[in-house]
Amino acid sequence: MRLVRAAGHRRGGVGEGVLIPPPLLDRIARAVGTPVYVYDAAVVRERYRVLSAALAGIPHRIFYSVKANSSLAILGIIRALGGGADIVSVGELVRAKRAGFAAPDIVFSGVGKRPDELAAALDAAVALIHVESSAEFHTLAALATARSRTVPAGIRVNPDVTTHTHPFTQTGQKGMKFGVPLDEVEPLAEWAAREPGVTLVSIGMHIGSQILDAAHYRAGAARLADLVERLRARGITTLTSVDVGGGLGVRYLDERPLDPEEFVAAVRPLAEATGLPLAVEPGRYLVGPAGMLLTRCLYRKCSGGRHFVIVDAGMSDFVRPSLYGAAHDVRVVDGAGGTDAGDEPVDVVGPICETGDVLARGRTLPDAAPGALLAILGTGAYGFSMSSTYNSRPRPAEVLVDGGRWAVIRQREVLEDLMRGERTLDAITDWVSA
Repeated sequence: MRLVRAAGHRRGGVGEGVLIPPPLLDRIARAVGTPVYVYDAAVVRERYRVLSAALAGIPHRIFYSVKANSSLAILGIIRALGGGADIVSVGELVRAKRAGFAAPDIVFSGVGKRPDELAAALDAAVALIHVESSAEFHTLAALATARSRTVPAGIRVNPDVTTHTHPFTQTGQKGMKFGVPLDEVEPLAEWAAREPGVTLVSIGMHIGSQILDAAHYRAGAARLADLVERLRARGITTLTSVDVGGGLGVRYLDERPLDPEEFVAAVRPLAEATGLPLAVEPGRYLVGPAGMLLTRCLYRKCSGGRHFVIVDAGMSDFVRPSLYGAAHDVRVVDGAGGTDAGDEPVDVVGPICETGDVLARGRTLPDAAPGALLAILGTGAYGFSMSSTYNSRPRPAEVLVDGGRWAVIRQREVLEDLMRGERTLDAITDWVSA
């Protein structure tokens, strides 16, 4: 039994549906409360299997993008499948190690790694550190030399590829903060070849997120292939892999998701031209469709001719609609009936004191009367990981469903958690003179 999608919506590939029966969702919501994130382990495993099958025949390694969903339980699923971890902070390094990833399974990316974070990655002996500027590479080399170490490093290249995604998720275009500009890579690589503290082992890219057109990967892969050829012509022969990043788009409402076979067809020529294994860093693709946010309808109201369904989840719990204008499928899991419901299109809004606290616009949800349980689908990626305590609202619980069993994998925060580490004015006794 599935949580049925709205009529007319396309199935967009393997695992794009929600596999958890509505009665189980209702039991979880009643036991744990709402809002609550619920993830289906079977969907994560299936999507990993599909991507691995598409990459079969190409030497490769999948490094899961931890920032998409950093739950220890989710990380444990990925690790058990044989995946590695792509991290962007020392906090994610600690999480990956806590989840059981060994140092050779971890790569460290990110545009603004502090010296202490680089040092932590060096001391942990992670497999690879991607640098995104000349200054960062110099800092890394100095830290490695001070430790009498030689660190395997990669250069994240900005290949100047424009993707047709939200401006906030474009990362591979000229003028973005991400990556080393294409025309600066060769002299930086030659400098690295002379440095005793670093060995350049990877060239890579990450051109954006929620990419639905494989042509963007094809363009970026072609530029990486040409770059590898030029580096080899300059005598740089230490490369052991090329990184094609992640960003594979999924279906949230009515998009056509990027088929993994199309993605692989776009990047295969890079592997063939260079003879190097590929590193792939999916995040959203693996976990996005595996999750949902359950929320309870509080009230319905009409104002200025607009109709609203007010729920107990808001932008502090799930910020993508407010931040990106993202449209997610919203379904009624368990309707409450009653005279307050109607057939008119409604905006689903939360309790946060912001006009932008809108979770969905113009939806027909006639069963969403007060008390009804709603599911916002496709929230497994960049849901809880981007949540906050704005308006002093504790963050929601997280639940994992695995076959016929379920468990809370993160307890709901309580009010005391909001003030942990704070002090009242009267409690301050260690003032420091200015």
